[in-house]
Amino acid sequence: MSTTTTSTTDAAPRRRGYGSLWAAVPREFGFLILTMPIAIIGLVIISTVFFTGLGLVAIVVGIFLMVASFYIARGFGTLELVRLRWAGRPEIRRPVWERVDSAQGFWRAVFGPFIDGHYWLYLLHSLVVNPIVSIVSWSLTVAWTATALAGVTGWIWQPFIPNDERTFWLNQWLLERFLPDAAPIDPVFGERVLEVLIGVIFLLTLPLVFRGLTLMHDAIARGMLGAWRSEALEREVAELAASRGAAVQAEDASLRRLERDIHDGPQQRLVRLQMDLATIERRLEHDPDSAKALVGEARDQAREALDELRALSRGFAPPLLQDRGLASALESLAARSPVPVEFENRLATDASLPAAIERNAYFIAAELLTNAAKHAGASAIRLRVASRDTGASGHWLDLWVTDNGHGGASPRPGHGLAGLEERVHGLRGLIVVDSPAGGPTVIGAHVPYVPVAASAT
Repeated sequence: MSTTTTSTTDAAPRRRGYGSLWAAVPREFGFLILTMPIAIIGLVIISTVFFTGLGLVAIVVGIFLMVASFYIARGFGTLELVRLRWAGRPEIRRPVWERVDSAQGFWRAVFGPFIDGHYWLYLLHSLVVNPIVSIVSWSLTVAWTATALAGVTGWIWQPFIPNDERTFWLNQWLLERFLPDAAPIDPVFGERVLEVLIGVIFLLTLPLVFRGLTLMHDAIARGMLGAWRSEALEREVAELAASRGAAVQAEDASLRRLERDIHDGPQQRLVRLQMDLATIERRLEHDPDSAKALVGEARDQAREALDELRALSRGFAPPLLQDRGLASALESLAARSPVPVEFENRLATDASLPAAIERNAYFIAAELLTNAAKHAGASAIRLRVASRDTGASGHWLDLWVTDNGHGGASPRPGHGLAGLEERVHGLRGLIVVDSPAGGPTVIGAHVPYVPVAASAT
């Protein structure tokens, strides 16, 4: 069986050297040289709209102009984040603009930017911070680039420029000040050599300057234009609440299904068994032959009720799961399947699965094997369980069930796979279904977990 490995972490960044700085120079130069024009355009447009709206705030149109300035500032701030990403900087997580309560009326949506701190930070960035910083970075970019290029190429084009009236030579002034006893040299030749040295120094430091200026813009953008940590925590709480709700719904559906199965199956057989025993008791003395026949029927009823209870008990975690762990419980589950199951255990010896994860994994595997045996028309099933450590994304438990049936399985509402999907999502995991018509069917459930040893520390 082929398995799918999902890479959740990027490769560790390699150590960057001086050559890699030069490789990034074209993109960083493009970013820096366009910074001031974009900042000035944004300053002119946003200041015009915002302060016009502020002057007309007494009437309704002023409010709409101020709101428009907020959205324009948001657009220029987003453009800055996109440009930084294009310049090779790591992506900055953007704020979540669409709020859950943003669709609760027209005026609430209009006044939303006034109470959202991100809009004010974007406005401050466009009106004050970015214009000032961009002037500094743009000036340094132009000056450093011009000095480097002029220095290393000046000896080519400067001979064509008349300098008869020139009275000050920088190389002579430096020699007279620091080396007064040095032999005199031709001032024109000395000036050319000095300019080349200066140009080489500026050229060698050019990628360092570009990287520093780009990092300055990146730091400012992360502080003013990026999402806040509190928003990430808020979103995490919302996801946990949704996951808990999905888990409760899945468990409630499982309990209702179990109650219905017990009512329709073993309970009816036990009621009939009770009635048969009462009849046997009445006929035992007067009609022993008929009572003997009823005893055989009662025995059949008891056996069938016991078989149904055993089948239903597969929905409960067996004692073997608590005593010997998930691998042994799944191996026993595979052995009891009416369809031959090949079990493959790839659990790490130090997996240390929490009890809740083991219990849910057992339920998921039992449901998948039952579906494959009842609905897939399969003659062979393969069950595979594995654990993996993805590093930054934590530990994951993988369950794969493959059958050679007729395929066509999908998590449609009201079907077993839909309930499984809710259960897996309740565990903050994901389920993958690959079941083309004609088979085979491959279903994978992937559940994150925290090892017991790690959670206890």
